[in-house]
Amino acid sequence: MKLAFHLMAKPIGPVCNLGCEYCFYLEKKAMFPRGEDYRMSDDVLEAYIKQITEAHSDIPELIFAWQGGEPTLMGIDFFEKAIELERKYAAGKPFMNTLQTNGTLLDDEWCRFLAKNKFLVGLSLDGPRELHDRHRKTRSGEPTFDEVMRGLELLKKHCVDFNILACINRETAKQPLEVYRFFKDQDADYIQFIPIVERMPEDRARELDLQLGVPAPIGEETGPVEITPWTVEPEMYGDFLITVFDEWVRSDVGTVFIMNFEWALISYIGAETPPCFFAPTCGNAAIIEHNGDVYSCDHYVYPGYRLGNILTDNLAVMMDSEAQRSFGAQKEKLPRYCHDCPVLHACYGECPKHRFVESPDGEPGWNYLCAGYRKYFSHIAPYMKVITDLLTQGRPASEIMEKTIVIVPRKDDQRYR
Repeated sequence: MKLAFHLMAKPIGPVCNLGCEYCFYLEKKAMFPRGEDYRMSDDVLEAYIKQITEAHSDIPELIFAWQGGEPTLMGIDFFEKAIELERKYAAGKPFMNTLQTNGTLLDDEWCRFLAKNKFLVGLSLDGPRELHDRHRKTRSGEPTFDEVMRGLELLKKHCVDFNILACINRETAKQPLEVYRFFKDQDADYIQFIPIVERMPEDRARELDLQLGVPAPIGEETGPVEITPWTVEPEMYGDFLITVFDEWVRSDVGTVFIMNFEWALISYIGAETPPCFFAPTCGNAAIIEHNGDVYSCDHYVYPGYRLGNILTDNLAVMMDSEAQRSFGAQKEKLPRYCHDCPVLHACYGECPKHRFVESPDGEPGWNYLCAGYRKYFSHIAPYMKVITDLLTQGRPASEIMEKTIVIVPRKDDQRYR
């Protein structure tokens, strides 16, 4: 069987109509020549779709993922062309498209197109007005909440499948129930909580690499690292997830699907979780820029992680290259503290981009969010055990809500002790 991988396309590169304070991608403009139009050409588009299809001949369904910047800036005509090419090269094989958007440019025409072609839309919305508008603003500093909510209502009006992508920053983490209940009030059935962790670029990195803050090799961070003011605090992120989980597990199992909890359940069952950041290794989720350049990871779009260009190099060969395999294997490098952790199997050190602090015993390469994850995974473990038992018996997970006793870990369950 051929190597399966995910390739996310950025057809408009780092261009966006907004200027969100914590966006890590706007700085990528420094990597491209002045005067760049940042639009994926027809040649790159066709090569992307053709090579994705060829590389996944053994996969039952093809997935084409579109992100930015803001991909809707490409216009509907671009995506209609993409659909035509997908039909051509898929040759009858099922395929689907995902689109991540800030929602501010959606209108009836866009939503009719998305519904007709069965796009799954990831909508960036951080919560109620005061939380969303704190960092998600226009380039001139104006709030965006009303425009995003208008886009959300249009998605619902046209029955477009969507999920909410909510960034959890330092302020948002303080109001978990307000955020969660707000999303439920919007009839959001699928939610993903994304922790905001951003470092300030070091002076040396700015000098050496086009003003970009390039991370050190995994596990080789040295010295203090300055984080941005909006970066979530580790334990507070854990407390946020715990508080939401406690309400969800008592009221919403089976009706609201929070991907963070779904992934935890998969790991508890013993399967490998879908997201690369909770897997033992990574390297199977790359990105392609508007000009055809392919990089190891969305969070490692730096010159040293460029694998090649889809117009001159074979995508499958790039993804199976020594450079990419070595990149993915680096995730296995963990401090001793992690190897002794009772929730290692649920976390695996999370994303390497967050491993920039020293462990309690002074070893580099420890994950900044570890304290929060350890607290969260330990808290939900007994509930995950009950849900796993229910599913094993062929009963719905929602039965956990009927229990009136406090769930506590079994004495013989060593995995989370």
